[in-house]
Amino acid sequence: MKNQSITNNIDWISIIIYAVLVILGWLNIYSSSLSSMEGTSDKQLIFIVLTIPLIFTVVSIDGKFYEKYASIIFGVSLLSLMGLFLFGKTIAGQRCWYAIGSFTLQPSEFAKAATSLALAKFLSDTQINLKETNRQIQALAIILFPVLLILPQPDPGSALIYSIFIIVLYREGLPAWYVWTGFITILLFVMTLVFEPQYIILAALAVLLFVHFKSRLADRNAIMSTILLVLITGFVFSVDYIFDNVFKQHHRDRFNILLGKSVDMNGTGYNTNQSEIAIGSGGWLGKGFLEGTQTKGGFVPEQHTDYIFTTVGEEWGFAGSLLVLGLFAGLLLRIIYLAERQKTKFSRVYGYCVAGILFTHFFVNIAMVSGIFPTIGVPLPFFSYGGSGLWGFTILLFIFIKMDANKVNEW
Repeated sequence: MKNQSITNNIDWISIIIYAVLVILGWLNIYSSSLSSMEGTSDKQLIFIVLTIPLIFTVVSIDGKFYEKYASIIFGVSLLSLMGLFLFGKTIAGQRCWYAIGSFTLQPSEFAKAATSLALAKFLSDTQINLKETNRQIQALAIILFPVLLILPQPDPGSALIYSIFIIVLYREGLPAWYVWTGFITILLFVMTLVFEPQYIILAALAVLLFVHFKSRLADRNAIMSTILLVLITGFVFSVDYIFDNVFKQHHRDRFNILLGKSVDMNGTGYNTNQSEIAIGSGGWLGKGFLEGTQTKGGFVPEQHTDYIFTTVGEEWGFAGSLLVLGLFAGLLLRIIYLAERQKTKFSRVYGYCVAGILFTHFFVNIAMVSGIFPTIGVPLPFFSYGGSGLWGFTILLFIFIKMDANKVNEW
């Protein structure tokens, strides 16, 4: 039996938090773009108004539609990413957009929802066992297809978001060593940039020897430990080559500044430095709406997009920042709670994908503007300027809200 109204069983808590975040986001875009006189806030207001029919369209479709046609939606999304290489518009060195007159659309923002649907569809198959190697390869392929199309644009920020799907797979049975391998690889990479390779290898040897002598299967672990040490050694000595030949110069500069290996406050480090100044100057209660001197002076580049949180920090202070952080935390916890109570594996997995994507955007963006992560171009959901981002996150969230509303009628 289907719902008689699209509002039946809708989770209004999630919708209210969403609405508050969007409104607060627009207020900060208005403040950060006021001095530029480019009509940025007016454009964002149009994008926000257009989300209303978009939301009604998403929630008026039966929840089962998204499961039935998940593969087709994913295929269309991949085609839209491929089409960028032929028909895409290049902006600031990135070929990420389709242009229709003055209007641009970024398909990678919608690919996140499509990939979430495809992954949920694959994992909801009763025959899927992620302990099997072939199933692991299939699941990872779903994640890698869009990543391999997004990286050459180049858009490493969007590609980074897909790493969170590994946690979703782990939640559904993927062996833990995948997660540990990824974490250790990142740690080794960063540590090798800071310390000499021989010290990293000695530290790895000490850890492996400790594990070896503490294990009851010493003979077996001796072989595994030797293999691991060889792999670690090879990786550590390849880091410099990867860093110098794979990373672009501006990526190397950002890492060097972040790790304290170089200082360039007027060049590559300018954005982060001004961002930290703006946030720090807000104090406990902030300078007041439209009263931020860093914001009004336009000292923080791209403040209405990736660096929008600096406006929150400067004008609303610690209290306002804590409010925004609390709203995001509340939305994430609500999504996880709803995901756990789903009656189908498909909707549960999709819910975790939604929470993972929003969390990764939120965490990386805040870490970036705070100087903890290098600048990589990850927008803050519902806050950063842009129609594609706002609509992409809206579709991502409201598909799950519709699934949750339909769960009472799935049996």
